[in-house]
Amino acid sequence: MHDESRRIEERVQRLHDQRIKSAVYAATVPFEVEAWQAPGEPVPFEEAAAASYEPFAMGTPWGPPWGTTWFRMRGQVPAEWAGKRVEAVIDLGFVGDWPGNQAEALVHLTDGTPLKAVNPLNQYVAIANPAQGGETVDYLVEAASNPDILADDFSRITWLGDKLTAGDKPLYTFRSADIAILDEEVWHLDLDVQVLRELMLELGEHDPRRHEIAHALDRAMDLLDLDDVSGSAAAVREALKPALSKPAHASAHTISGVGHAHIDSAWLWPIRETKRKTSRTFSNVTSLADEYDDFIFACSQAQQYEWVRDHYPKVWARIQESVKNGQWAPVGGMWVESDGNLPGGEAVARQFVHGKRFFIEHFGIETKGVWLPDSFGYNAAYPQLAKLAGNEWFLTQKISWNQTNTFPHHTFWWEGIDGTRIFTHFPPVDTYNARFSGVEMSRAVRNYAEKGGASRSLAPFGWGDGGGGPTREIMERARRLADLEGSAKVVVEHPDEFFAKAREEYPDAPVWVGELYLELHRATYTSQARTKQGNRRSEHLLREAELWATTAALNAPAYSYPYEKLDRLWKTVLLHQFHDILPGSSIAWVHREAEAEYARVARELHALTAEAVSALGAGETRVFNTSPYGRAEVVRTAGGAPVYVQVPANGSAPLADCAPPQPVTVDGRVLDNGLVRVEVAEDGTLSSVRDLRAGREVLAGPGNLLRLHTDLPNCWDAWDIDKHYKNRYTDLLDASSVTVVEQDPLIGAIRVERSFGKGSTITQTITVRAGSARIDIETDIDWHETEKILKAAFPVDIRASHSSAEIQFGHIQRPTHTNTTWEAARFEVSGHRWVHLGEPGYGVAVINDSTYGHDVSRTVREDGGTTTTVGLSLVRAPRIPDPEADQGPHRLTYALLPGATIDDAVAEGYALNLPLRVADAAGAPAPVVSAEGEGVTVEAVKLADDASGDVVVRLYESRGGRATGTLRTGFPLAGAQVTDLLERPLEDAELTDGAVALALRPFQILTLRLRRG
Repeated sequence: MHDESRRIEERVQRLHDQRIKSAVYAATVPFEVEAWQAPGEPVPFEEAAAASYEPFAMGTPWGPPWGTTWFRMRGQVPAEWAGKRVEAVIDLGFVGDWPGNQAEALVHLTDGTPLKAVNPLNQYVAIANPAQGGETVDYLVEAASNPDILADDFSRITWLGDKLTAGDKPLYTFRSADIAILDEEVWHLDLDVQVLRELMLELGEHDPRRHEIAHALDRAMDLLDLDDVSGSAAAVREALKPALSKPAHASAHTISGVGHAHIDSAWLWPIRETKRKTSRTFSNVTSLADEYDDFIFACSQAQQYEWVRDHYPKVWARIQESVKNGQWAPVGGMWVESDGNLPGGEAVARQFVHGKRFFIEHFGIETKGVWLPDSFGYNAAYPQLAKLAGNEWFLTQKISWNQTNTFPHHTFWWEGIDGTRIFTHFPPVDTYNARFSGVEMSRAVRNYAEKGGASRSLAPFGWGDGGGGPTREIMERARRLADLEGSAKVVVEHPDEFFAKAREEYPDAPVWVGELYLELHRATYTSQARTKQGNRRSEHLLREAELWATTAALNAPAYSYPYEKLDRLWKTVLLHQFHDILPGSSIAWVHREAEAEYARVARELHALTAEAVSALGAGETRVFNTSPYGRAEVVRTAGGAPVYVQVPANGSAPLADCAPPQPVTVDGRVLDNGLVRVEVAEDGTLSSVRDLRAGREVLAGPGNLLRLHTDLPNCWDAWDIDKHYKNRYTDLLDASSVTVVEQDPLIGAIRVERSFGKGSTITQTITVRAGSARIDIETDIDWHETEKILKAAFPVDIRASHSSAEIQFGHIQRPTHTNTTWEAARFEVSGHRWVHLGEPGYGVAVINDSTYGHDVSRTVREDGGTTTTVGLSLVRAPRIPDPEADQGPHRLTYALLPGATIDDAVAEGYALNLPLRVADAAGAPAPVVSAEGEGVTVEAVKLADDASGDVVVRLYESRGGRATGTLRTGFPLAGAQVTDLLERPLEDAELTDGAVALALRPFQILTLRLRRG
């Protein structure tokens, strides 16, 4: 037989693309269209319905950036179409090949009922099946002219990312709005040909099945009447049946498909637009569920459900019905799909608490798994937190984006820092927007790393981010691929079913220990520094408000605990931890609003704390310590005078001057408090830091060396920092002034001022306080650079085999060497409040109040000593997608702590992030709780969410070793229970002498519910 593969393949492609596809709609009649441009922000349906509309012609430009245009569409189904399947087909003038992130619309009936969305790859709205003929169609269509920020794959700067800079030029040209007959036979033929052709092209050239399909398609195309595609479609389909009915191989891989629409809660659009995106997509999904009984849709992010509930009650009712019918599967159990590295430990716990509770309260469903397909790496505390929230499995896909190393597993047990394991899966299809194309099916099988041990994987299918979710075409592909020779088998099912089957099939799956580090998007630890700072401050202000509100509720009978306010504020902070807001990868509009929201949250939380403290009475000025560690340090009075005080953990003390161990002396550019001696060089760097207790020099080179690097990654400017940034830099050594600004027995401070680059300035105040080895560097930056990153380096004279960085409820150790590509790829990593470097007998910590990204490197000097350097990433200047990212003022503090143990790093990390509060209060209320035992750290103190009056305390082991101790209360204790994160009892806690006995494994998290006597 002659090889005619090329002829056949080209023939099939042309006939499909040019003849079959164009015949899917057999006849059309145009709508009569009128338009009304909403002024400013979106308006309610009632306002749009009452507006005055003007005639609108097809081919007319419409839609200024971020605008809303309402279209009234009227038409009538022709009488002769009776018995046909009739649809509205609307093309808003979609651009490019991106299925979302551009124009989209929601179609309403004239009574305000949302019907379905119109999206680039989902343009139809059902009218009648079958039609009676003569039906009147009257729609009001809310169309959003969202700009295509993703145009050109982020290769150019755009000002469209904020309505303040986007202008008003129309973005789209309306193509068509028709009533049309869907020719179902041709539509099914279109899908038959697509599935077979794509399968054929993925099979090997020597695979008999490939040639069998090719010749079947060739013979079928002979039956296609080019002058009557509709009339010949049935015969063509009949000819293809044998090729479509051959069953899959017995050993074929099984793909569990589940409908999905990954909708970023903000990204290349603001939060207000996400509220509309969810309503559009969810309308599509519920419509598809009505059409396909075998359809199942998985949806995470309780926040998005709440938006729909509050703003689109009719869509919400349809969701509830779909959940009852088993076609809608709430998953994830988190408030949003948050970033996986940056949120604090308690914030991650609250993500689970608020997310799971929402699904329980509104659907009676307790989700079983964590659904985070798109976050930029995953911290090693997740397994324990997930299990404590009642989860059994974890799903992500993002690690497949690794720049250097291919992750070795797709199904595995993930072990966290405490030893907890959770069953985890990475879909080998390498997308969370699958459509069951031939390429995707082949890729899933080819990639799957568990061959020989397991035989199934998951594939979330559907268009996200405004693409409208799963489509009927994808469902039809799934049906054809359920049992087809040469292909993996597709079954549409609930993710819980997939994970149960996968775990049963593969109980001895391999184990991955530690963080799931993404070898990409490392700049998300630093971009949009003010957003990150807002998150860090909010987390700590929430801790403070809850602690003192609890103290007031226990000690002031007239005080009312602010349950609703705290709940609302927590949810605001949790929303902004979404994996494109907190990482700094959104448009300018998103970050402008985030900064404003964080400022509002801060004001409200300061007010709540002040109200709680004032409820304790007035009179004696006291110092309040929200840290879980007792503190002896310098605080300033309302008049600015420094006072040395001692305050218990989670408690208060009078503002009374205590004698410090030794006063601070200032001699030229030398600060000395008897614990450390700091010398500031003429260029403003630290020329020496001597630990007087240990009798050793800490630095191995200039400390606090500010280094300005060129920072232009290969792609994804706001997301990425590529290794070549290290190759080009300027050390900022030209200090315009180095001045002593405070000289007091309690405080010594030297200010360093610099200017550089494009008019940027940095003012740093280096401060040493009595009684503390911590050297604070308060930093004010006025930043006007572009495509740069500013780092602060501390080269220390320590031979550290690894660094330790704080993460959620513990810390993680990372090698300082680059023996393998796995270590070399970690050239930029994340941490929370501190990084610690140590060798036997001595350590140093670098503390911060709002910085996450850093690097750690190691060199050997000519004298044989080792220099280990921590480089904090302070601020970046990417231009895509926000052309003015990080421009303007920044205020932050970081510190060097010589002679630090891990315990010291933990305590000082809390201290720097939880400043002592000075306020008037009468009496001396006992701390709500006091923890005894090395490594026992209290993370949260609050009243129980059920308003029972019980006190809830969350604590953890912070050193990485076993801990024993007790938790004593400042109130009569009637009983204690160990609970899950949702405050549901697991077991009774052991009480000894009126206190809770504690025995913790390394990094164990423990939640206690304390009943008051």
